[in-house]
Amino acid sequence: MKRCAKQFIRTPFIRPQLARKLMLSVLILALTFGLAAVPAAAQKKYDTGVTDTEIKIGNIMPYSGPASAYGIIGKTMSAYFRMINDNGGVNGRKINFISYDDAYSPPKTVEQARRLVESDEVFLIFAPLGTASNAAIQKYMNNMKVPQLFVATGASRWGDPEHFPWTIGWQPNYRAEARIYATYILQHYPHARIGLLYQNDDFGKDYVLGLRDVLRDKFDGMVVASVPYEVAMPTVDSQVVAIKSANPDIFVNIGTPKFAAQAIKKLAELDWHPVHIMTNVSASVGAVLKPAGLENSRGILSAGYQMDVTDPQWDSYPGMQRFRAFMAKYYPEADRSESGPLTAFNVSTALVEVLKRCGDNVTRENVMKAVANMDFEMDTYIPGIRIKTTPTDFYPIEQVQMMRFTGENWQLFGPIIDGHAE
Repeated sequence: MKRCAKQFIRTPFIRPQLARKLMLSVLILALTFGLAAVPAAAQKKYDTGVTDTEIKIGNIMPYSGPASAYGIIGKTMSAYFRMINDNGGVNGRKINFISYDDAYSPPKTVEQARRLVESDEVFLIFAPLGTASNAAIQKYMNNMKVPQLFVATGASRWGDPEHFPWTIGWQPNYRAEARIYATYILQHYPHARIGLLYQNDDFGKDYVLGLRDVLRDKFDGMVVASVPYEVAMPTVDSQVVAIKSANPDIFVNIGTPKFAAQAIKKLAELDWHPVHIMTNVSASVGAVLKPAGLENSRGILSAGYQMDVTDPQWDSYPGMQRFRAFMAKYYPEADRSESGPLTAFNVSTALVEVLKRCGDNVTRENVMKAVANMDFEMDTYIPGIRIKTTPTDFYPIEQVQMMRFTGENWQLFGPIIDGHAE
């Protein structure tokens, strides 16, 4: 032990110059290893459907069937992603947009969702349209852990991150929109008799629930007719006649475009002029009001959140100018009076924003993290409308403004209202 101690004591003294050289060598080694570790830390992370050059996005749209008026939304999305690709894609990756027709039929939606996820191996399914259609694939998408992103329906069931963390909606939810109509009715027509026409599925029933939320114990007394229709029906003429026979003061038209237009026409044929409130999903001038007759549509009330493409007041806004330039170049044959293309432009812009934020971590989990933390405005929405989510609030847009159709375009009135229920 003593010999060992002596050896330790006799260890040569390291001169200052040598110490400095040793420290410099250690520092260089540390920097070298540190720099070598950087690529590993910044390594690209991809899930199925993503490569260095491509992001594969799936979509399901009713290009045929009773809701085929919405097909223009899918066509505009396709045009939008062509524009994105022409400009270098998203973070250098081109969008491969694959859109299939489900004819607004839930069994067909299931078939197409499986095709997209299991055969095409898409990264996510974006803006699939229809309440019943999306309800049919919601469990499947969540079991597969594939994002069902910005669902193109306002049913309240899309905002349930606790049970369905891979599903999120986009537009204001129907139940909240109906609460705003009910509030308007109580403020302006507190003793009115109300007649309801509604689609007999989650879409229509959400509006009825929203009206009940506000009217409460007055609902059964004020609603004198509540008539459902099935999407397989050719027309809703007989339903409108049945509602008129109850002699309501207010007609609430909860129909998708084809049926909403039929109802407007039938009211005109019957020479019946109640206060007419119509769901926002059928507010397109080109797809609904023109076919129904612009004069027949005069005075209809609804609620909006995006700019009306037929209203010249928005022409000078940069967002509308960008939209019009895009349409002129990439989809010039589209009807300029239809609102569907602007709907597609807006939600596609949001998707690109989310993908940009993911950088090189293009995983499904990171996409859902990004959509659960949105907070921004878009310059093609009514000023003041804000896109905002949290990990526990999956309703991106919860504000709308009442509007009235003048016979030419929609005129906004009153304040921006939040339909969120505490």
